[in-house]
Amino acid sequence: MSALRAKVHGGRLILDEPTSFAEGTVIELVVADNDDLDGEERARLDEALDVSLASAREGTIDADEFLAEIARLEPARG
Repeated sequence: MSALRAKVHGGRLILDEPTSFAEGTVIELVVADNDDLDGEERARLDEALDVSLASAREGTIDADEFLAEIARLEPARG
């Protein structure tokens, strides 16, 4: 399942999206905007995540290429 969005209304979290969770399921929430990204960076990240999700759903991700890309993004270990 992908991320769900909720809004705060009257001190309560309101989720207006259908879910497949069973009644009574406890869900752990994390604040989404608790980072140092500016609006442009956030938009680029959101776009990249959308492309990744579409690729995963289409089955067009090459695992070796994906792992190599992740390795390039990791900070140097030493």
